[in-house]
Amino acid sequence: MTKIKPYKDSVLGKKEQVTKMFDTISGDYDGLNRVISFGIDIKWRKKVVDIVKQTNPKTVLDIATGTGDLAINLAVTGAKKIVGLDISSGMLEIGKEKVTQKGLNSQIEMILGDSENMPFEDNTFDAITVAFGIRNFETLEKGLKEIFRVLKPGGAFVILETSKPEKTPYKQGYNFYTKNILPLIGSMFSKDKSAYKYLCESASVFPYGEALNNILRKIGFINVTDLPQTLGVATIYTSSKQ
Repeated sequence: MTKIKPYKDSVLGKKEQVTKMFDTISGDYDGLNRVISFGIDIKWRKKVVDIVKQTNPKTVLDIATGTGDLAINLAVTGAKKIVGLDISSGMLEIGKEKVTQKGLNSQIEMILGDSENMPFEDNTFDAITVAFGIRNFETLEKGLKEIFRVLKPGGAFVILETSKPEKTPYKQGYNFYTKNILPLIGSMFSKDKSAYKYLCESASVFPYGEALNNILRKIGFINVTDLPQTLGVATIYTSSKQ
């Protein structure tokens, strides 16, 4: 898999560049995402929550939680403890404000941390989610192994990530939108013109569908399934740990 970085002229590693990028765009992130996805990302996250809720988790970890949208939505699962983890302090600060405004501080904890080196013991969480975050891992398999480590046996792992439509004419329309329209919108509304170009490019090279399923199986996850959303522009992946 080609390793795409936000800032091509930077000597920083991908992890450091991603942290810098999300710190920079944190104030624009929520509003811009609603515009770019036409608000459909809200529906996708609700489906993730519905899947997790069926497992009746007591503890949930939301990795790459960003400004906390999914972590907050997961409160309806009835989990006693939800942890939102992210490497961007800028995104987390906004997330913490949202958690406080919702009155969920006793249920949700927002933590600054690295998804590839998490500060949790083995077999800690009943369910783990990642929404639009795994393509930002510096080393995908390392991050997935770390997720596998902290997930309890029998626990559920749910991913929501961008993917690419494969049927004509949706494939051509998606390619045109992501290569031409989306970066233009990002550059108009964001302080960081490289950020949304990176997000488009990283989505275009990231493995999806059966390719990602096979990586999950290689790590040790079982019951791996993929559920394409909205003509295939995003996919929900479900799996578990034996």
